[in-house]
Parts: sequence; structure tokens; C-alpha cells
Amino acid sequence: MFKQFKYIVLTAFTGTVCQTYAQERKQTNDTIDTQVVTVVKPYTPTISDAFKIKEEPTLDDKTTATKKEVKYNIFSIPVASTFTPAKGKAEAVAKNKSVKLYDNYASLGLGTYTTILGEVYLNHKLSNTETVGGYFSHHSSQGGIDGLLLDDKFSNTNLHANFTQRQRDYTWRVDGGGKFLTYNWYGLPQPYFDGTTANDLNVKHTFYNANVGGKITFDDVIAEEASLRFRHFGDDHGSGENRLLVKGTFGIPVMDETIKTVVTVDYLGGAFERNYYFEDKLEYGNFNVGLAPSYQLVQDDLTLNLGIGLVYLNNTKDGDNKLYIYPNITGSYRLVDELMIAFGGIEGRLIQNTYEDFVMENPFVSPTLLVVPTDQQYNATLGVKGKLTNTIGYSVSGNYTADRNKALFKANSVLGEATEDYQYGNSFGVVYDDVKTFSFEGELSVDINRNFNLGAKAAYFMYNTKNQDEAWNLPELKASLFADYQITEQWFAGASLFYVGERKDVFFEEGTLILPIEETRTLDGYFDVNLHAGYRVNEKLSIFLKGNNLFNQDYERWMHYPVQGLQILGGATYQFDF
Repeated sequence: MFKQFKYIVLTAFTGTVCQTYAQERKQTNDTIDTQVVTVVKPYTPTISDAFKIKEEPTLDDKTTATKKEVKYNIFSIPVASTFTPAKGKAEAVAKNKSVKLYDNYASLGLGTYTTILGEVYLNHKLSNTETVGGYFSHHSSQGGIDGLLLDDKFSNTNLHANFTQRQRDYTWRVDGGGKFLTYNWYGLPQPYFDGTTANDLNVKHTFYNANVGGKITFDDVIAEEASLRFRHFGDDHGSGENRLLVKGTFGIPVMDETIKTVVTVDYLGGAFERNYYFEDKLEYGNFNVGLAPSYQLVQDDLTLNLGIGLVYLNNTKDGDNKLYIYPNITGSYRLVDELMIAFGGIEGRLIQNTYEDFVMENPFVSPTLLVVPTDQQYNATLGVKGKLTNTIGYSVSGNYTADRNKALFKANSVLGEATEDYQYGNSFGVVYDDVKTFSFEGELSVDINRNFNLGAKAAYFMYNTKNQDEAWNLPELKASLFADYQITEQWFAGASLFYVGERKDVFFEEGTLILPIEETRTLDGYFDVNLHAGYRVNEKLSIFLKGNNLFNQDYERWMHYPVQGLQILGGATYQFDF
């Protein structure tokens, strides 16, 4: 209390002194003297830095309470429990079981019409650089088509073996094999002929093939690959032909660019014991050498292949020589990435027709054919392809082809005084004509997932012939549909559907005293539906069931040659290693 009283007295005394001094100053200075003020520089006001008191007041209050120290203890009391927490476990990522691939398989099937279908494929690794393999197949049927006057059984057997060796800078392969085929000229025209004629005919004919060849592929050298193939083909009617084909591919460097060049040497020689009308031997043969250089230009979205084909042909029978020059230009341009790609080109080639090729396409030809090459002057193509979605691909194109001496199958005439079993209108010959073909084709592929895929194709053709009345046995429309479905890990199924439009052929009788009959006939289009399904018993064994021509159509693939009706075939496939 004393300190407070002292502060009050001091304050009052100070105030009194200040007031007295102010009054005296006012009384003695009533006037302001005149003075001269010289301004040295203009006044520039400044603001001093602000500061704050850093000291905190100290409370001197005896009533300030102090915190009471708290002391405590924790008593742990055990509690009985039967709960045991489970340990955490990482979730596994689902993945498909890898399918083991085997190098070998054997398949056997039996079906209606006493059909036997068998295949054996072998591939064995002798060492890290050597592999040996082989292939055997057999397809036969005892026939039984309703309404026929002749036997319609057939057989097709193939045998092939190969050996491959891989070296540091090249890989070479040798192989060889053969085939044996039997067919019957069962297409006897009805009702023109009856059982009396059929009983006197032996329409079985047999073909055989033997071939040997090899191929060598080089790494990082000018010679990229080379191949050689020799083949002999004949039948049981004295016919036979030999063919030697040598082919090499080279990459020739020219001014920092590579010119790809393909060199071909092709020899063909053969003979038939007679022609269709007379017993005069029919021989044919030619030798040709081809050179096809090409250069590929790639720039941004454009890919262009520029080339030319030169073929020198020597007819070994009559000595004629000729040089053919063909265009070989193709290209593509990405219009919209992978969604739309434009493609096109113009190409030409010399097609080496052979007796074997004719038999493979139509086994009912007579052994009296005229065999000459086809000069395909050009084949112009223009189209677009791409993807509609990630799973749907498409291709649409138009083609215009000009062929000189295009081979056409045409039914042989009925001879009034037939001496051979194929001279009753039940065989086919080959005629040649200059044919120009315009076609429009479309293709669609759908891969919904890895278990299901679908494909469809269709093509429309228009033909313009020079000498023949029709483009014999060529359809105007062809379409197909394919599907494969992996239903489960064990079950699988598939389908194939084919449609072939109308074709035209001619029925002709000659060599009799009566007026010859010549009639152009139209073969109906046909629709063939085939299904197959299977079950995998285990990794090695699976069973299958196939159904062909499910609509049981008796259509004619060739005139007077109806096909087998509904066909059911079942069997099993076994995969293995050794």
C-alpha cells in the first residue's frame, strides 16, 4: 500500500510543475520574432519500424494455484479368451492353365459310306541343331451314292519325310515323299446310258507321285534362300510328267538400298499315250527362266513395292521362244491408322499348268490333256482393309484379271464308237481361252475372345471369254463361313458353310450317224453345311465327331457327278512325345 501512495503523490507534483511553467512561458512570449528559414532539401517523412514489447508481464499473485501432481498405477488383469485371429493371406491372381504342346499326334476316324480317315504327324529333335519329321495321311471311302450305275469309291494316301539342320549362319532342309490316289469315272450320263453299258466298263484309274527336294536359308548374306524340287507324276494309263523347279532369292545392295531379286528356273515335260479321239501320242514340255527384281519404299504411312517380272519361255517340243514382261507393283497406305488401310497393285505372271495340278482340282479328267502355260497379263487390285473395332476386321476389294490361254474344265463328248472307259461322257478335258475376269470380294473376321472366332468371305465374278461360249465350270458367286468355339476347357466345336453358285457345262455327242446332240447345261448352286465337335479326355487324348453335308443335298460338283449325302464320322486324336 505504501508503494501505491508514493506513486500517487509523485504524479500530482509533476502535473503542478508543468502547468506553472506553461503559464509563465505564455506571459513572456506573446509575439513571434521574424526569422529567415533556408530550406536545404525537401522534407522527406519516414516511418520508423514498429516494434513490440517482447517481455511478458510477471504475475505476482499469491492466489495463483499450482497443479497438483497426480500419481497413478495400472493393474493388468488377465482375461481368458478362446479367439485366435487368422493370419492374412494374399489373394492369388487368376490365370489359365498353360496348355502343353506335343510334337506328335495320331488321329483315326470311321464314318458312313465306309469312310476311313487317318493321320500321323511325327517330329523329333535329334539334337539342338537337328530335327527329323514325317507325315502320313489316308482318306478313303467305299462309296454308295444312290442312283449310280458305277462304283464311286476313292482313296487318297500321302507320305512325307524331312530332315532339318540349323548351323550358325544358315539352315538347310531336305525332304521327300509321295502320294497314291484312286478314283472312278462314275459320272455316266443318265438316262442316256443304262446298266447294260455300265456293266462293261472298268472306270477305275490310279495316280501316283514321287518327289524330292530341299531348301537352304542364309543369315545376313546376299543370297537369302534357295530351293530345289523334282517331282514325277503319272497314272495307270501310261501318262507321266517330270518337273524340276529351282528358285533363289537374293538381296542385292545398290547405293545403300537393297534390291530383292527372285530367280526361277522351271522345266516341265510329259506325255500321254493318246489324245481323246485318236491313238496318237500327245507330248508337251517347256523350259522357262524368270527374273523378278523389286524394291520396297517405306515412307510414313506409305509402303510401296516396285518391281518387274521377266520370263523367258522355250517350248521344248516345237522350239518356239518368247519373252514375257509383267508388272509387279503393289502398295498400301494407312488412311486412319489400323482402322482403314488402302491397298492395291497390278501384277502378272506365267502360270505353269501341269497334269498333276489338273488332277488335284478335278480327279475325273481324262489322260488325254493338252497342257500349256497360262499367260496372266495382269491382275489389278484395289481395296481397303482394317478394323471396325478391336475384335472385328474387314477387307473389301475389286479385281480385274486378263488371262491368255486360261485353262477351263469342260466335259468330254460321248463318242459313238468308244474304245476307252472314259469316252462315254464321264470324263473332262481342258480347253483354253482368253478370259477377262472382274471380281468383287469381301471378308469379315470376328475374334470375340480367344475362345470364339468367326470368319466370312464372299466373292462375285463376271467373265468375258473370247472363243468359248461360257467360262465353263466357273461359278459367279462363292461364299463361305467359318466358326470355332472353345466351349469349356474340355469341349470344343466348329462349323464351316460353303455356297457355290451356278456353273455351266456342255453335253455333246459326236461320231455317230445320227444328228449330234449339243446342249449347254446349268449346274445348280449348292450349299454345304459341315459341323464338328470334340471332347478332350485329357492332355493327350481327345475324341471328335464330324458331320458333312448336313442338309443331305445330292448336288453335282461336276456334271454327272453327284456327291455323297449326309456323312457322319467319329474318331479320336492322341498327342504324344518320344
